[in-house]
Amino acid sequence: MATKAFAPAKINLTLHVTGQRPDGYHLLDSLVVFADVGDTLEFTPGPALSMAVSGEHAAGVPTDNRNLVWRAAEAAGWTGHIDLNKVLPHGGGIGGGSSDAAATLRMIADQGLAVSPDAAQSLGADVPVCMWASGARMRGIGEQLEPVPLPLLPALLVNPGVEVPTGAVFSALASRDNPPMPDVIPAFTVPEDCAAWLRDQRNDLEPPTTGLAPDVARVLEELTDTKQVLLARMSGSGSTCFALYPTMKDAHFAAYEIGAAHPDWWCRATQLS
Repeated sequence: MATKAFAPAKINLTLHVTGQRPDGYHLLDSLVVFADVGDTLEFTPGPALSMAVSGEHAAGVPTDNRNLVWRAAEAAGWTGHIDLNKVLPHGGGIGGGSSDAAATLRMIADQGLAVSPDAAQSLGADVPVCMWASGARMRGIGEQLEPVPLPLLPALLVNPGVEVPTGAVFSALASRDNPPMPDVIPAFTVPEDCAAWLRDQRNDLEPPTTGLAPDVARVLEELTDTKQVLLARMSGSGSTCFALYPTMKDAHFAAYEIGAAHPDWWCRATQLS
């Protein structure tokens, strides 16, 4: 019997690069939320592992052990066929592969099979927070997590269809020793208060990314010009950007504006939580 799972987009509302370990891993302090848009997976148990990918962003997605979904299943000892419907643009800074892997591990655990506590971390820095799939502060190399309750945040996600290699972004980073977020994240009740606080925070990877990819800078400019926008920022290491709005009506109106002007851009109104 097949089991379905949802892998939501991960959005870094902030991403402060606070240091670098001797082994090369960067230290981060990030406020992470998840969207109600994402990939879907269907798992059918069987004697051997196999995988198929469909959907608007299926092109170029591997269907072997190069895929984090495959590696997550292998790590937990699960076998069968996996159908992945790829809605999220890959290489877009919204944790598509990491969220897919986390959804796989959650499904396996929900089936009563043992999943090693280290399995998520071994698959990538974003996989542990994607296992939570709800608002969280992520520190260290992704292993230090604490829940952060946030109001529902109406948002628009936009990706211009360019991939930005994460390694190149970190190589272009001017400083690797930047201030973290404040020790205490306030309690917010409405999107306006949350956005006002976020404006004093940063994504330290945004300047090097926009320098490498002018299309990302253009997306941010277009989002900043939308009506009722509260905040526009890049997520992760790019190339997806987000904007926050007071209401979902505002987010949908902005999606219409940008979608009409740039039909080749991936554009989704969503709620973040």
